[in-house]
Amino acid sequence: MSLRMRISDALKQAMKDKAADRLSTLRLINAAIKDKDIAARANGKDEGVSDAEVLGILSKMAKQRQESARAYEEGGRLDLAEREREEVEVIEEFLPRQLSVTETAAAVDKAVADVGATSIRDMGKVMGLLKERYTGQMDFGSVGPVIKDRLS
Repeated sequence: MSLRMRISDALKQAMKDKAADRLSTLRLINAAIKDKDIAARANGKDEGVSDAEVLGILSKMAKQRQESARAYEEGGRLDLAEREREEVEVIEEFLPRQLSVTETAAAVDKAVADVGATSIRDMGKVMGLLKERYTGQMDFGSVGPVIKDRLS
């Protein structure tokens, strides 16, 4: 079942269950996907965004909400921080399991070997391969320093 269908089914179930918070988060997810679909059609891509692009959207949404929760906590707004965390939980239901630190290191090593990277100039190639293989499974912001460490 495609990721879009899973989200759509979850949306319908949330409506049936009258789960208002879950429903609003699922609607936000759908809206973000539809925005990307419209942008893709404007660029001549008729079928819309792929599942890999949907994973990217979901990852970005989860990261934004985690950052917002931290900011709310620092500002003393624990109620809003909790709301953001609840949204993250709903979003993460559709993301694949995150790789552990050791799994991430192994994936970086494999990507470096597959690309044949020897210097820091090859970092873009390694990152591209990792994004192709592990979208939604790792935080690419934290992977950058690991790649730099391997290549320097």
